[in-house]
Amino acid sequence: MSIYLINNIIVPLESEADFRREALRALRCRSSDLLAVDIYRKSIDARKKDNIRLNYTVAATLKEGASLPQNGRYRLLQEKKAQFSQGNEPMKHRPVIIGLGPAGIFCGITLARAGYRPIILEQGAPMEERCSDVNTFWREQRLNESSNIQFGEGGAGTFSDGKLMTRINDGFCRTVLEEFVTHGAPKEILTDAKPHIGTDRLRTLIVAIRKEIISLGGEVRFHSPAEDLIVKDGKIAAVVTRGEKIPCDCLILAPGNAARPLFSCCLAREIAIESKPFSVGARIEHLQEAIDAAMYGDYAGHPKLGHAEYQLSEREPETGRAVYTFCMCPGGVVVPAASEEKSIVTNGMSYHSRAGDNANAALVVSVDQRDFGSHPLDGVCFQQAIEHRAFATVGDYCAPAQTVGHFMQNISGAEWGRVMPTYAIGVKPCNLSSILPSFVTEEMRKGLAVFERRIKGYAAPDAVLTAPETRTSSPVRIIRGDDLQSISTAGLYPCGEGSGYAGGIMSSAVDGIRTAGAVIERFCPPND
Repeated sequence: MSIYLINNIIVPLESEADFRREALRALRCRSSDLLAVDIYRKSIDARKKDNIRLNYTVAATLKEGASLPQNGRYRLLQEKKAQFSQGNEPMKHRPVIIGLGPAGIFCGITLARAGYRPIILEQGAPMEERCSDVNTFWREQRLNESSNIQFGEGGAGTFSDGKLMTRINDGFCRTVLEEFVTHGAPKEILTDAKPHIGTDRLRTLIVAIRKEIISLGGEVRFHSPAEDLIVKDGKIAAVVTRGEKIPCDCLILAPGNAARPLFSCCLAREIAIESKPFSVGARIEHLQEAIDAAMYGDYAGHPKLGHAEYQLSEREPETGRAVYTFCMCPGGVVVPAASEEKSIVTNGMSYHSRAGDNANAALVVSVDQRDFGSHPLDGVCFQQAIEHRAFATVGDYCAPAQTVGHFMQNISGAEWGRVMPTYAIGVKPCNLSSILPSFVTEEMRKGLAVFERRIKGYAAPDAVLTAPETRTSSPVRIIRGDDLQSISTAGLYPCGEGSGYAGGIMSSAVDGIRTAGAVIERFCPPND
C-alpha cells in the first residue's frame, strides 16, 4: 500500500465534504484502487468573514501497484520515524539527562526504547506534588523555588495551553503527536492545524510517558538538581546531585530556560555558552467573545470553529526590533510563574475546553546584546532585574497591571472595565513604564496601534496588560556543533529550549528525539 496526500480541499463552513470523491478527482485513479481516505490536516480559512471555509489535507491509501498519472494533484506521504542505527562506541555508564521537560521526556523515551536505560534528573517535584506546590503559591504566596511553574515534571509547558504548533518543518513532529495520542491525547491533535492539549490533559500524558520510561529500565529522580558538572580533559565525567557524583560519559543538558544556576555552572566549568536574543513584555487579556467576533464575524460561536486564535507581529524598520504576540491562550488565564523569591513572572494557561471568559497572549518586544551586554549571563541579569523590579514595585507577588487605555496614555489607572484580570494571586494597578524598559513600552504602544488595524478592538481601552512576561525563550545558548555535541566538552549534548535550541513544546520534543538519535548512532548501550 502507498499513502498520498492531497492538499487544499476547500469546504464551505455549512457544507459537508465528500473526501472520497475529491481524492478520486485529484488522483485520477480507479475507484477500486482507493482503499481509504482519512483527514490528515484541517485548518480554518477566515480571511473573508462572510465566507469562512475549512481547508483539508487528506491521506489517500492506494493498493500497491495502483496506476497514477504523473500530473495528478498529490504527493507521496513520507513520514520520518524515530528509528536510529546503533553506534559501536562503548558507553561505560548509563546516559544522564538533566531536565524532565518536553526535550528531556522525548529524549528519555527514545533512549529507553533503544535499550539505553537513561537516568533523568529533575530538580522539581513529580506531577501531583508539583501541582500542590503551585496551588499553594497561588493561594498563599508561598513560593517553592524548586517546585513551581518553571520546575517540575513536564517543565514550564505543563502549565500552558499545551500548544503543539511549531514553525519548524521536521518529520519528527508527527512522531511527537502520535506519541501523545498513544499515551491518551485526543486524536484530533493529529489533524488540527493548530493542535493543543490543554494543561489538564497534558499533565496525565507526561506522567504516562514517564512511567513507560521507568518500565523500560530508565530511572527518574525528582528533587535532584544538577549542582555541578565534572569535566576532565575536555570530556564530561560526572554530574553532582544532592552531593552524589553520578559518573557519565554522555550527559544530555535539557534544563529549561529558567535553570539559571546551571547556566552559571556551565560558565564556571568553561563549557561554551553565549547570550542570545529573547523577548520581554506583558500578557494582554481581552474578552474571548470579542476576539471571536473580530476574527469570525457573524460565524463567531459556530461549533466547527471553536474559539478564535491570533498571532500578530510587526518589525520596526529603523531598529529592527520585533513586537509580536506569543503563546496565545484562548479561554485561558494569566498565571503566576515565578521561580525565584521576591520576583514576579507571568505566563498564560488554558484547559482543554478553553472555557474561560478571557483570551490572553504575550505581547512582547525582542531584546538583544545592545540592551543587556555581551557577557554570556547578561541576558539572565536583564530578566532578573525586570522580575525583581516588579516585585519591589508592588511589594508582594501580586502582579503589576494596567488597562490598555491608560497604558497608551502612559498614565496609572485602576478602573477595570469589561475585562477583569485573571492573574490568580491578584493584581495591583501600576504604570508598566516603571517596570519595563522604556524602549520596550514604546514598541508595545506602536505595536498595539498597528494590531488594532488588523484586529478591531485589539487596543480596546479596557483590555488588560499584566506584567512582566520575561521567559519567552532562553537568554543563553550552550553552543553545540553539527553532531549536537558541545563544541567545548565531549559527551555533553545541549538540548531543547533551555540550551537555546527550541521554543515551545513541539520543537523541544523534536530536539529531544534528535539528540537521542545522535547518542544512539554514536554509542552502543551501556553494560552497567
